[in-house]
Amino acid sequence: MKTTNPATAPHPIHTVHRIGIGTLGGFLLLFGIEGLLARMPFTSVQGQMVMGLSTNGLLATISVATAVVLIAGAARGGHTASTVGIALGTLFLVSGVANVFFVGTAMNVFAFRLSNVIFSFVVGLALLFTGAYGRISSELPPDSPYFRPDRDAQTRAVPDQRTPAERIADQACDHELAQAERAVALRHGTPEQLAGVRRAAAFRTAADRRRAFRSRLTSTRRGG
Repeated sequence: MKTTNPATAPHPIHTVHRIGIGTLGGFLLLFGIEGLLARMPFTSVQGQMVMGLSTNGLLATISVATAVVLIAGAARGGHTASTVGIALGTLFLVSGVANVFFVGTAMNVFAFRLSNVIFSFVVGLALLFTGAYGRISSELPPDSPYFRPDRDAQTRAVPDQRTPAERIADQACDHELAQAERAVALRHGTPEQLAGVRRAAAFRTAADRRRAFRSRLTSTRRGG
């Protein structure tokens, strides 16, 4: 058991998720309740200003419902808070983009104004960042609650075990492949270069691309 982070204590990453998502949920709850107390028309396209944002009965109701989901996710645990934050953050961004086209029209059922659009983007990004914090990364540390040995261990860098001569040969091959790709792109590559580039394009890793490029060049040269 670690003294700084005992197994029985919440993981710091989960704490960030819960506090961040819960705080944003609390703000939305306050905004929604203020809107409901104003007793505005449910689907008015004009809306009234509440806490610097335009709202109507429909938007206030949705804000309260969204806040309840966020707060419930934060209360349930860090993993749930993270998932809820990513999902609702995406919805907020989509809402911001969609409602740009409805502001000032009869289809503006949420009574959005420009300030609401900006607010949707800000909250959406905040939810996404908070939900993804410590969870979405190209390389998670082993002590992360989201670390999966069967997945993340494969993404860690493998020590370079090549000899100096092999490194030099690989660098030369990389240079030759890059020249061949340029020549083919400019439509003056030789048949030999074209064959090698096509073969290398079927692979993703540098080692496989080199092997395929060398194989095709060897076979082409032998055939010639």
